Amino acid sequence: MKKRVYIHTNEKQWVGALVAAYALKRNSANPDAFSIEFLQVKDFDFLKRKEGQPFLRGGTTRIWHLDDLQSFTPLRFLPPKLMGYEGRAIVIDPDIFAVGDINELFDRDMQGKGVMGRHRSKNREKGQCVATSVMLMDCARLRHWDAEKEFDELFRFERDYKAWMCLRDESPENVGYFEDEWNDFDRLTDKTRMLHNTKRRTQPWKTGLPVDFTPADKLRKYPLLGFFNRLRAGLFGEYALLGRYHAHPDKNQERFFFGLLKECLEQGIVSESLLHDEMQKNHVRHDALKLVERTPPLTA
Repeated sequence: MKKRVYIHTNEKQWVGALVAAYALKRNSANPDAFSIEFLQVKDFDFLKRKEGQPFLRGGTTRIWHLDDLQSFTPLRFLPPKLMGYEGRAIVIDPDIFAVGDINELFDRDMQGKGVMGRHRSKNREKGQCVATSVMLMDCARLRHWDAEKEFDELFRFERDYKAWMCLRDESPENVGYFEDEWNDFDRLTDKTRMLHNTKRRTQPWKTGLPVDFTPADKLRKYPLLGFFNRLRAGLFGEYALLGRYHAHPDKNQERFFFGLLKECLEQGIVSESLLHDEMQKNHVRHDALKLVERTPPLTA
């Protein structure tokens, strides 16, 4: 059976994606059992064609920008088609780092489900909402997925981005759930299998840089926030007045990332010249190499 991990990313998260790929192989007892492929925004014309156009998100409209920190998210629905609707695929965000062996997830009994993820919300009584940042997919059961078609529907206001990302439109009979530890949201414990630095403002490799993502509107909780966000962006620029990335509150997660990055540098997976380029572009914090130097080697 074919097994492949897809890491979808854009240029802003390229270093994270490289470290994520390294961690998958490093922490697997059988790294040859699966392959890894990057899905990069710059390689997909259907994303480029919508630049600057309005789309439906959370019941309101947003403008599509390729340079947003998370412009890669529509690509997470591509793997079944890329696999020829055969075998199993796992897709992960570029800010997710394997602590355990990804083969354990590949070999999971999916009990006839086409797709598995963790619950996005702690409230299990909420409507179906899957955290699609890590998905295990039985590609043969997802022949109805067509990422380009579904992406276009956002701009015809026939599909809502938030519902798409949560799999709200997927038949519940085709959706299963795995343990939160396979997509641990900013939590690193002895049970964590995949660490997700999901809070964008505290991603460890971006501390101190200007914020370069569009904040969530949170219309239900803060009805006026969307209006003020659009007003701010219209008057001052898309990312103006959003402040800077903060330090991650858990130093262990910062050490884990920079410990992985240290190994990537030692093995030539990431070069110092690449890091310097990414620092100049404000994609990576400017003291990254200093942090690498003072980060102790990972113990396992």
